[in-house]
Amino acid sequence: MAEYRQTLNMPDTAFPMRGDLPKREPGWVAQWQQKKLYEKIRAASAGRPKFILHDGPPYANGNIHIGHALNKILKDIIVRSKTLAGFDAPYVPGWDCHGLPIEHKVEVTHGKNLPGDKVRELSRAYAAEQVEGQKKDFIRLGVLGDWNNPYRTMDFGNEAGEIRALGTMVKNGWVFKGLKPVNWCFDCGSALAEAEVEYEDKKSDAIDVAFACGQPEQLAVAFHLDSLPKTAYAVIWTTTPWTIPANQALNIHPELDYALVDIGDKLLVLAAELVESCLKRYGLEGQVIGTAKGSRLASIEFKHPLYDRVSPVYLAEYVGVDAGTGIVHCAPAYGVDDFNIWRANGRGFDEILNPVQGNGVYVPGLEFFGGQFIWKANPNIVAKLAEVGALLKHETITHSYMHCWRHKTPLIYRATAQWFVGMDLRPGDGASLRERALQAVEETQFFPAWGKPRLHAMLANRPDWCISRQRNWGVPIPFFLHNETGELHPRTLELVEEVAKRVEQGGIEAWFKLDAAELLGDEASQYRKINDTLDVWFDSGTTHLHVMRGSHADQHAYPADLYLEGSDQHRGWFHSSLLTGCTIDGRAPYKALLTHGFVVDGQGRKMSKSLGNTVVPQEVSDKLGSEILRLWAASTDYSGEVSISKEILDRVVETYRRIRNTLRFLLANTADFDFAAEALPVEQWFEIDRYALSLTRQLADQAEADYASYDFQRVIQALQIFCSEDLGGFYLDILKDRLYTSAPKSVARRSAQTALWHITQTVVKLMAPVLSFTAEEIWSVLNGNADDSIMLHAFHKLPDANIDADALERWSTIRAVRAEAMKVIEAVRTEGKVGSSLQAELSLSASGAKYRALSSLGDDLRFVFITSRSEVSEVVSEADEKIVATPTSHAKCARCWHYRADVGSNAAHPELCGRCDANLHGSGEQRKYA
Repeated sequence: MAEYRQTLNMPDTAFPMRGDLPKREPGWVAQWQQKKLYEKIRAASAGRPKFILHDGPPYANGNIHIGHALNKILKDIIVRSKTLAGFDAPYVPGWDCHGLPIEHKVEVTHGKNLPGDKVRELSRAYAAEQVEGQKKDFIRLGVLGDWNNPYRTMDFGNEAGEIRALGTMVKNGWVFKGLKPVNWCFDCGSALAEAEVEYEDKKSDAIDVAFACGQPEQLAVAFHLDSLPKTAYAVIWTTTPWTIPANQALNIHPELDYALVDIGDKLLVLAAELVESCLKRYGLEGQVIGTAKGSRLASIEFKHPLYDRVSPVYLAEYVGVDAGTGIVHCAPAYGVDDFNIWRANGRGFDEILNPVQGNGVYVPGLEFFGGQFIWKANPNIVAKLAEVGALLKHETITHSYMHCWRHKTPLIYRATAQWFVGMDLRPGDGASLRERALQAVEETQFFPAWGKPRLHAMLANRPDWCISRQRNWGVPIPFFLHNETGELHPRTLELVEEVAKRVEQGGIEAWFKLDAAELLGDEASQYRKINDTLDVWFDSGTTHLHVMRGSHADQHAYPADLYLEGSDQHRGWFHSSLLTGCTIDGRAPYKALLTHGFVVDGQGRKMSKSLGNTVVPQEVSDKLGSEILRLWAASTDYSGEVSISKEILDRVVETYRRIRNTLRFLLANTADFDFAAEALPVEQWFEIDRYALSLTRQLADQAEADYASYDFQRVIQALQIFCSEDLGGFYLDILKDRLYTSAPKSVARRSAQTALWHITQTVVKLMAPVLSFTAEEIWSVLNGNADDSIMLHAFHKLPDANIDADALERWSTIRAVRAEAMKVIEAVRTEGKVGSSLQAELSLSASGAKYRALSSLGDDLRFVFITSRSEVSEVVSEADEKIVATPTSHAKCARCWHYRADVGSNAAHPELCGRCDANLHGSGEQRKYA
């Protein structure tokens, strides 16, 4: 037996069964960098059509988390797949480096009240340190990119480019200064972008407050009465008592019915629909003595309950009757709707009362409450209203309220002088920014499709974009305002460019150190240099200008083919990039948007240290390998929430092992095969080999199409099915006998090896975008050239399988019958009648097309069923069909292990069957199909 084993073509390969990924991956990463693989790919791709995935910059703060890993791996899969598909697909990673989180970190580490220059110095150093740490972890994930030359928004050239982007938007007429309520965080000491606001439950004081009527005659006329029998009060309901000192009007819906209710000692004005619920809340009884449409109450004045001023009635269609009294108290400094109604009634900016300072404390001069923090002032205001007899009801409620995403503290709307990008401005009487942005959404392709209505809705309803912040670590808004008029300097555009030139040489510090006289000369005393900085979303939102067409123009083309980020970026980077693109270029800076969901645990819960369910990418790489993270990312439907857990990763490991073992078989059985010298033309292949090639083409066509549509889950599913069912469960299972027992250089073996070579080339290149480490390992085994890389090649081009539709259908039928036959043999084996399938003999009865398919293989049928003997007979109908497996009575060949009647037919070799004897000592066995 041992002697005959030496005559078999036993598979052998240097490709190990165990990947040992955690230990070996760092070495491969180091090799890629040492050999400058990214630069080699760029050189090899020169002249191809461009595909640009522009990197949305992660924030340079803290270690990367599993969401970062998912994001970067998805990007790398796309870039690699596009490269293999024949594109020049560069990848320039970037980082967002300015903004409050870094400034806050500096304050926590070094203390508050540092000089601005020191804050900027420490912030720049901290951001640079964070970039390097994150870069190392991204590279460890196998992400290829221009890591030696990434973009950082804090690089001087990018800071200058951002200032130039602002200048272009000013030139095009989109930027204005205004007093408007903006989201304000006391802890940040700054306005917040919409994307920096989140909602959490908050306990608030809910109060009903009575405003005495100051014009009773007019109110009587409105309610169709000759006079009022007693004093009337308009009642408002609010959950923000702190805004009462800033009340300046009462808002009423023009089409709602309002009732005048006599409660004994006074009259109350309430929405007619809410009279019953309000009286019940107040514990009162009353009678309606008159009704009127809200429009009849317009301009009637009521008295502020605490201060000597009036609150006129303004008509406002946003007022509802879902809660409260149907009358809304209007504090234009602290509400967007209130502000808009105030302005719509011709009231000026300078008339707005704004007693709350940026730190949340009332101005010292505010009567009763000056110097108090607003949240602590709430109970004092409630008490004062009760003292003057204006409080009808006080209770505590819990409701959803806006909070700072950074400090997790409540926000307020606060009217401040800020710089805005106008959504509804029409410079030059053209389309508004809102209209342009909505049109750009229509022209953008979305993956998945639900991203389109989501972004559309956000743009359709969003307010003007407040682009100014009051921070130290940010790109400055380099404007000079006239001391008296507050107007921009008439040479603003020229001055912006002069500042940009200085920032290009010395960073944003150049602006903060600049003496106004250097640019304005004798005019300097007439102007003040503002210290506002740009919203950090403006930094990343203008990278299409200062990166794609600026610092890294040589590696980009405009517009980008794709932006890819998490679903939160519909209100973040996707959003700000779209708005700046429309104001600068009149279009979106991207052709398509791809969105992935957030990572959750196996039970669908958010990652949380308190729950102990966090998965740290660095730990997964150290324990299982980054390859497993890459396969996890590609195997998941990223369009929704993406689950990860130990159990999920264990399943991914099993998938990896199956794919790896399949590739190991392919490599081992082509190790002695020289394609250039020994490959057979397809016309000389066995039919089953041509059938396998056809299956491989189906896989390749589908997988390449799925890569193009970013459906990586389908790619992995197809690869799994192909490896386990088409190859492992069928083709390779059948092929082993021919590969191992045929003469080494026979047509039978070379036909199989040629097919396997094409299959290997196809599979390894299809898996390369995802399993990048393993693909490179396989590629080095295939060609033995340490300087080569699979990424310097393209998806494999398969030859025509030279097999017609009838043959494909015939093999499909054979596979179906084989699956049934395997069950029959397994049943006999379970009974202990046979050991392996080779100990069984099959008798098949089949009708019609099934009979024709099986009988067409002749004696090769036994190889397909992996039995020592298989025969098929024709029956009339499907009802007569059956499969019978019986134990063989023949002897076992010592070489091929088949049980054949001709074992020992050659006395010189009594342990061999006839075909093994022919393969070793004669002209070789004759096969045609399998």
